Amino acid sequence: MTSVHEARRSTGLSSTADGRAVPTARQRLAPVLRDDDRLVSWAATAAVTALAGFLRLWHLGGAHAFLFDETYYAKDAWSLWHHGYVTNYTPDANVKILAGNLHGIFESSPSMVVHPEVGKWLIGLGEQVFGMDPFGWRIASAVVGTLMIAVLVRVARRLTGSTLLGCVAGLLLCFDGMQLVLSRLALLDIYVAFFLLCAVACLLVDRDWGRARLLHLVPADVRVTASDWGPVRGLLWRPWRLAAGIFFGLACGSKWNAIYPLAAFAVLVWIWDSGARRAIGVRSPRLRSLVADALPAFGYLVLVALVVYVLTWTGWLLHAGVYEKALSHNRYGPYWGSYLSADAHGFFPELVRSLRSLWHYHQDVYAFHTRFLNSATHAYQSKPQGWLILNRPVVVQADLGIKPGVQGCTAPADSTCLREEIILGTPALWWGGVLALLYAVYGWVAKRDWRFGVAVVGVVASWLPWIPNDERPIFSYYAITIIPFTVLAIVLCLGSLMGGPRASYGRRMWGTAVAGAFVVLVMVNFAYFWPIYTGQLISTPEELKRIWFRRWI
Repeated sequence: MTSVHEARRSTGLSSTADGRAVPTARQRLAPVLRDDDRLVSWAATAAVTALAGFLRLWHLGGAHAFLFDETYYAKDAWSLWHHGYVTNYTPDANVKILAGNLHGIFESSPSMVVHPEVGKWLIGLGEQVFGMDPFGWRIASAVVGTLMIAVLVRVARRLTGSTLLGCVAGLLLCFDGMQLVLSRLALLDIYVAFFLLCAVACLLVDRDWGRARLLHLVPADVRVTASDWGPVRGLLWRPWRLAAGIFFGLACGSKWNAIYPLAAFAVLVWIWDSGARRAIGVRSPRLRSLVADALPAFGYLVLVALVVYVLTWTGWLLHAGVYEKALSHNRYGPYWGSYLSADAHGFFPELVRSLRSLWHYHQDVYAFHTRFLNSATHAYQSKPQGWLILNRPVVVQADLGIKPGVQGCTAPADSTCLREEIILGTPALWWGGVLALLYAVYGWVAKRDWRFGVAVVGVVASWLPWIPNDERPIFSYYAITIIPFTVLAIVLCLGSLMGGPRASYGRRMWGTAVAGAFVVLVMVNFAYFWPIYTGQLISTPEELKRIWFRRWI
């Protein structure tokens, strides 16, 4: 009887070592995801999201204080909603706000803000709904941090085709200490991470949508000639790329560092598109895709993001005259130009002048970040080279020296209690993630599994650009944009460990056991650090048990 391998060779098909036929290039265009468990997957997503929401909303306003940079963003957000631009405030503003007195705090002169406005608008929305207090200025971050878990569940499910692995991804991010703490603070970084993840999620949906569209436009019985480019006009409308461009714009409108992942994923999209054209037989697919796909993608991702970014400065643009008068002669930059010497009249002349002023304002902000900060230092600044191994966390709250019997402290008579809140990733998750990222590089380069490329590109584009700027004060929690992609690398590794549907029973059993043990380890590690993630009252000896390294103090 003819062997399996001989049968494969006789029909011209390649096969694996166990005799299974390797799918054709066209078959590989089909998405991994199957929606046969859609109802179950959404119920599971909702359950993981509900757990994440509970942890992030629990005693959210308990720390009745401005924690770390909340002192800037909470007040800036209030100014945006009430003045249309960020104003200066009196020196005693914090004391009055915490006492519930908002009268006479904010001035009319504009403040020189050094970060874009999107995150502050969202923080201000929470203040508008719930009031100008700690819960009010933190609620938006809690909602966004919770939604971030839901998005990651769907992203991981799409990449792996498994609802189980999607939920594992959501649980791992849910139990990351850095993501938890930033979800409970009015800082901007959680918004950058959320919008970036949403943008990548849209690009993954677009990848599946575009390839399904390509298969529809080029039936299997159609032969592509040497001069063919493949479908062009039929692939011009890409609604999910439009959505990705909007989210990239919102990410850049929260902090500028989002521009690096935008550029990196734009290149990755071109690689995906050229691979799809190669699969249907197009010759020189990368060159032809550069024209047929990359140019429209530039419009969807870069130009749309730019338009959205400018629109996020609408409040500033409407009050550009206030900034021109206050900032054109100060230390933040030279006089902006002769165009300020005369008033502009009419909608378009005023718009052009406002945009021109916004450009000069950005030059001043860029100078602040690249020149003014170079001579500054901070106790909690850290080198980005060590972020993945948690080299230097940031303490945002420290109420030390609480004596026994005070505030419920039950420490021994010769000790004290404290409340401390630290932005620190869950060590088991981050250190395991380093190993997973090393395997992800292998999986992408050697095994040619495109899914690992999503994780690798996300981490590299969010991390490496910080290294040339390591002489200025930068903080380890900027790595919040890295952790979703690290989790994706972990989940893809766990999926490889467990094997596919054809894997042996023993491999699946042991792979599942190892994967489950890792998830439990992360959960236990998270629970151990819970008191210093949420500012719980804890004795000093117990707190020191959780400070594993001198640099964590």
